[in-house]
Amino acid sequence: MALRLFITTVTGSRETKSQQSEMTRILDSCGHPYEVVDIAVDNSFRTEMREKSGNPNALPPQLFLGDKYLGGFQELMAAVEDGDLEKFLGQN
Repeated sequence: MALRLFITTVTGSRETKSQQSEMTRILDSCGHPYEVVDIAVDNSFRTEMREKSGNPNALPPQLFLGDKYLGGFQELMAAVEDGDLEKFLGQN
């Protein structure tokens, strides 16, 4: 199963931009391939992200392993801080 990172390229939020950038940096640095899905391209991506996360108000960035919801920025950072990134990403 592939990792999918839902982001948006259309935002005025510095926090969202920063979180997206940090998540991509972490995934790039550990060498995990992932697909970037830009919800700004098509509203169906936003709907998919929200349905699969179980949160009708979810905002990017959100990370999935196939159809399995892994979490957002806070969850990824907690995994990094706990030394559980490989397990979090389903690579263990």
